[in-house]
Amino acid sequence: MEGETSWISHCIDDMSKGIGDFDSFSELSDEGNKETTAVSVDLILPNDLLERILANLPIASIFRAGSVCRRWHEIVSSKRFLWNLSHVVSQKPWYFMFTSSDEPVGYAYDPILRKWYNIELPCIQTPNWFIASSCGLVCFMDNDSRSELHVCNPITKNCEKLEDPPGLKFSDYSALSISVNRTSHDYTISIVKSKQVPGNFFQWDLAIHIYDSETMMWTTSLTEVLTGWRGGDESVICDGVLYFLIYSTGVGSPENRHGLVAYNLSSRSSPLIKSFIPVPGSLTCGRLMNLKEKLVMVGGIGKLDRPDIIKGIGIWVLDGRSWVEVARMPHKYFQGFGELDDVFASSGADNLIYIQSYGAPALLVFDMSQKLWKWSPKCPVSKKFPLQLFTGFCFEPRLEITP
Repeated sequence: MEGETSWISHCIDDMSKGIGDFDSFSELSDEGNKETTAVSVDLILPNDLLERILANLPIASIFRAGSVCRRWHEIVSSKRFLWNLSHVVSQKPWYFMFTSSDEPVGYAYDPILRKWYNIELPCIQTPNWFIASSCGLVCFMDNDSRSELHVCNPITKNCEKLEDPPGLKFSDYSALSISVNRTSHDYTISIVKSKQVPGNFFQWDLAIHIYDSETMMWTTSLTEVLTGWRGGDESVICDGVLYFLIYSTGVGSPENRHGLVAYNLSSRSSPLIKSFIPVPGSLTCGRLMNLKEKLVMVGGIGKLDRPDIIKGIGIWVLDGRSWVEVARMPHKYFQGFGELDDVFASSGADNLIYIQSYGAPALLVFDMSQKLWKWSPKCPVSKKFPLQLFTGFCFEPRLEITP
């Protein structure tokens, strides 16, 4: 299919097939038609320098480099090369787009080479599972019991199943997040579960469960009853703070439909209402993400007279306890999303934000550093029926991170 690159052709396991020697070569110079010998750079560079050069290539290029010759294959397959990779600050995040409502199949978009790859995700069984990612690892949680969790590296396919978290097996709302320490590669997972108090629509039980990969144990960090608010499905960990959106259960005005809670994972202060942060008044829906340890929110901007209709999509950064709007989607791009509220998926990492309409396999990319909007090349999939929905998530492709 046009635009599609098979990820299988880049797997490390296939690198040894068809490997030939990378020798120096001869060519004829234009000057006097004399034969000159060009010496391969590969013969000049010592291994340690070559390793550092290869470690700074995009992930897909590293796989291709491993098929150049036997020496390069041995380098990119070595433990020392993985150690060099750990010193690369970050890789541009990829975006995986699900192309089926029933099966967890789809394509991953590489923003550097601007190509789509057909890759298989391990562990996940259906696209409606909860998904969170950080620094090369992706966490999946089932949408039924919300107790089956897997952590995996989608590039290397290394996967680990976690013990069931404590607390309620079934909750009305759950929010999943993961944070990976780039130095130690230890990770923290949080689940914010919310369930209505029986017979009381205005009160909701809320619990925060934390998993520490170093101790391999779950702890229930907080249990509290919220009045007039409930939890949702949006959360993220930034710089040791767990942020999650809460939603009003009262009638109220549109300005009070949402709120943000900042929960410090070290001090674990309570009650939660003390760490309440108002959101922009026009917000109709929000997507939270961690961009270089800064909390970023992508959300719909509602019309004053029609809160269920959005007039645009904005991007905000949290500065202390205040939101700063850094960008608003130009109208020519917004036209592809429609005016209905809550009809898009969005996630990001590093300096890139991905925004995708549920109704079409189109992907819009916003570069925070350049303040640049751009459509990705078309995903190699066609819509099979009018009501088919598309969604996805972003992750940082890394080879050296294992769960």
